[in-house]
Amino acid sequence: MNLEQLQYPIGRFEVPSEISKEQLQEAITILEIFPLQLRELASTLSEEKLEKTYREGGWTIRQVVHHLADSHHNSYLRYKWALTEDNPLVKVYDQNAWAELKDSKTAPIAWSLTHIEVVHQKIVHLLKMLSEDQWDRTFRHPVSKEVTSIKLNTMRYAWHSMHHYMHIKNALNS
Repeated sequence: MNLEQLQYPIGRFEVPSEISKEQLQEAITILEIFPLQLRELASTLSEEKLEKTYREGGWTIRQVVHHLADSHHNSYLRYKWALTEDNPLVKVYDQNAWAELKDSKTAPIAWSLTHIEVVHQKIVHLLKMLSEDQWDRTFRHPVSKEVTSIKLNTMRYAWHSMHHYMHIKNALNS
């Protein structure tokens, strides 16, 4: 496998020109089942396996699991801001710096697995209740200047879930 395939095992996220109701439903389903799939894959891993990486210089499985909890928590906040403020400028975080913090390198993954389950329950519950107009609510990224709709964020985080799930599977298979 080349570096691109190792970094993006399901391909890079591609921004769709349009997002159908069917695509949104599929994304919600991914977000709904992902925590259980992740728990089944990672919850019984030994300390040794948690230190495996999906590529040289990449994060360990432990860091990936903690990153998923951190990232999806931030995504949930972005949903809430987009629904309660007019195109808010969201706070960004340095995911690499967070992954290098001692807690990301040493904390039990059980904590993040539980956090992911709860955050995903909240996200899925919220998304299933949105009106047509709410799906088009947006937020702005302060660095990229990208304006992201709730629809697009949902697609991105379904992809993000699968992207890192495959990182873990690849690390375990290497």
